[in-house]
Amino acid sequence: MTDALLDTHCHLDAYPDPTRVLEAAAAAGVHLVAVTNTPDGYRRLATLLPRSGPAHPALGLHPLHAGQLGMGGVLRFSRQAAGATWIGEIGLDFSAVGRATRDTQLTVFDALLALPQLRVRPVTVHSRGAERVAVERLTDAGTRAVLHWYTGPLGVADDALAAGMSFSVNPAMVVSAKGRTLLARLPHDRVVLETDGPYTGRTGRPCEPADLATLVEDLARLWQTSPAQVRASICENQRRLTDPRSAAGAAAPPD
Repeated sequence: MTDALLDTHCHLDAYPDPTRVLEAAAAAGVHLVAVTNTPDGYRRLATLLPRSGPAHPALGLHPLHAGQLGMGGVLRFSRQAAGATWIGEIGLDFSAVGRATRDTQLTVFDALLALPQLRVRPVTVHSRGAERVAVERLTDAGTRAVLHWYTGPLGVADDALAAGMSFSVNPAMVVSAKGRTLLARLPHDRVVLETDGPYTGRTGRPCEPADLATLVEDLARLWQTSPAQVRASICENQRRLTDPRSAAGAAAPPD
């Protein structure tokens, strides 16, 4: 996967035809992290996905499911964590849709972060409306976090960078004013790609992993460099993120 682009946050199981999405990704030479919202969803997806295909299942417990699953969900998560190569989607959501379960989300998130696997696996993290709290807890836990579709304060983004975290960028971010402001601030060596498909769209259809080459071109225009340079930087960032040998220092502040 060294030279293949990686969609680090894709809801493969939410597409009407996941098989077609996988075939298109394989044809485009793209790999993807198939995030899940519950431990049971991960178990089903990990069973169905071909081991030699372009998709890598991620073990998740989405914050908007925390209120329903509670610590029973954490227990099911913990039983599967040893076999997962990626973790996600986990995190906090204190927006209007998640505010009512804030306390349960915090309890669940803290319990997940206490698991040893979350210090040695890449973790894709949801932080909507809870960016400061999420970054503080991730920093304290020493988690190899990738902040997915970050929309929070720039100062908190700086704190995340200081703690060694990365940011995953999707097509919606490169066309929004807030996303472009963040991208102008982020060091290029902390950026990886995502689609968050099918929940982002382009030209009237849901984004999918096969679209990552277009996202590379968008970033090249924004960063005023060549697509080849952006691709090389992204591939190196992916390698560093997924290399187990980098786990020990992944969350350490830079010198």
